[in-house]
Amino acid sequence: MNLRIDQIVKSFGAHRVLDGISANFEAVRSLVFIGPSGGGKSTLLRVIAGLERVDEGHLALDGERVPEEEAGLRRYRRSVGVVFQAFNLFPHLSALENLTLPLEKVHGQPREQARETALAVLRRFRLEAHAGKRPGQLSGGQKQRVAIARAIAIKPKLLLFDEPTSSLDPEMTAEVLEAIEELRGQGSDFILVTHEMGFARRVADRVAFLAEGRLLESGPPAELFEAPSTLACRDFLSRVLKY
Repeated sequence: MNLRIDQIVKSFGAHRVLDGISANFEAVRSLVFIGPSGGGKSTLLRVIAGLERVDEGHLALDGERVPEEEAGLRRYRRSVGVVFQAFNLFPHLSALENLTLPLEKVHGQPREQARETALAVLRRFRLEAHAGKRPGQLSGGQKQRVAIARAIAIKPKLLLFDEPTSSLDPEMTAEVLEAIEELRGQGSDFILVTHEMGFARRVADRVAFLAEGRLLESGPPAELFEAPSTLACRDFLSRVLKY
């Protein structure tokens, strides 16, 4: 993955959430955004996903500028898999149907092909036995793994994870993090927003620290965690790593 971000500005009303962010990440397989809540991490992820339009600036993925017009954005979104912290599964559909619906309706697969694709991905995440269950019948960890399976099923060029373990207990958190680490081992490119610092350090090729709408520093995990260059990052890490 090559990701270039040029002077991205995004405001909601009078609040500037992203304040002129620029960065260039080259030949990165796993990029992790860390920082305090409200610092702009999730908004930047949504911009990269094509789910938020920026007020100023632009970004490019693998040398291609992300479109700004709606038709181009729709095509771009079909190439990116997104996993949200709240699962975003359809409650009235089974796990299998949550995967087949976008394959049929968005990606144009025939019904039988979509079913075969979905079952193969559910099997990959050890969820085949739960294919007929609705989200209300699944544990939190199972729901999030179904959400990951749905993102993977479209064969995206990039996966985006927005704090995928924030609503899970420790056991379910471990279950989901193992699934993400498995994807890394299989060569998937992804960007992850997380408060799990130990996991960030283990899986990231690059870590970027965001606070108050600005990207203040980035680097290899060993470098950033052991010798952060900004006072804001040092203070943040001293708080979150204290216990």
